[in-house]
Amino acid sequence: MKQHKALEVSKLTKEYGSVRALNELTLEIEAGEIFGLLGPNGAGKTSLISILTTLEEATQGSAKIFGFDVEKESKYTKPLLGVVSQEIVSHGFFDLQEILRFQSGYYGLRNNTEHIQYLLHKLNLWEHRDKKVKQLSGGMKRRLMIAKALVHNPKLLLLDEPTAGVDIQLRELLWEFVRELKSDGLTIMLTTHYLQEAEELCDRIAVINKGELACVKSTRDIISELSQREVSMTLKTKRVFSHPYLVNQNQNQIRFLIPAPVPMGELLRSLDIQTDEIIDLQIKEGGLEEAMKRVLNNSGGGVK
Repeated sequence: MKQHKALEVSKLTKEYGSVRALNELTLEIEAGEIFGLLGPNGAGKTSLISILTTLEEATQGSAKIFGFDVEKESKYTKPLLGVVSQEIVSHGFFDLQEILRFQSGYYGLRNNTEHIQYLLHKLNLWEHRDKKVKQLSGGMKRRLMIAKALVHNPKLLLLDEPTAGVDIQLRELLWEFVRELKSDGLTIMLTTHYLQEAEELCDRIAVINKGELACVKSTRDIISELSQREVSMTLKTKRVFSHPYLVNQNQNQIRFLIPAPVPMGELLRSLDIQTDEIIDLQIKEGGLEEAMKRVLNNSGGGVK
């Protein structure tokens, strides 16, 4: 039996009048991975999500979820999809359990109590289960949105800025829960401007800019290939260096920016520095933020 990709986007184009939000975007997400979709404001991320959820129709191209076309076979794709949007939706005067029962009913699930209780426990909402939504804090409402997205056991979860405006404790709780969902076989597409989140969670990352795919690589590879490592040394004696990676030197203190793949030993050998000459050595690894800036600059978009 053929194993379908969790998501297949092929030459997807979306136009709003004279504005082209997506320009023949093509990408794939493997089943069971956490896939980061990054880009500046206006890059086309929201347009893509709107097409996947059938809020918008593509101008051209196609998108398939586990082999089903989102436009032509939406009755099959919608139950496969769970969505946590950026905006927190108010639910008036219903309590949490009522909301999750209603949400289950939309998917034809009448006896879903056990799974509802599981989600309330996992998202630390159990003690608040009888509260009305208007009584919840912003962080609790965010967790409720995640519970709603998962109540029908989807196979692909779209997380659109899931930790926007939440505190550190809640962010770490949600990160751990996302990892647990992945271990259970759920596929997750994450959009976020909080790059540490993408760096911590994502197996692969795609950067889109002006509606086009600028880069798609494993998270490790994009950081390794496109970031630099900062190396600062304090030596016992003052020395003057001429080196392509040298940033500055002040008396016996020197600082270098080296490509991430370059080993420290290679740098020391090229400088002819012995370890017993070094009083202090500090290494700051490059990160996803630096790598993403390079991708955007190379694609002509800059950072917005």
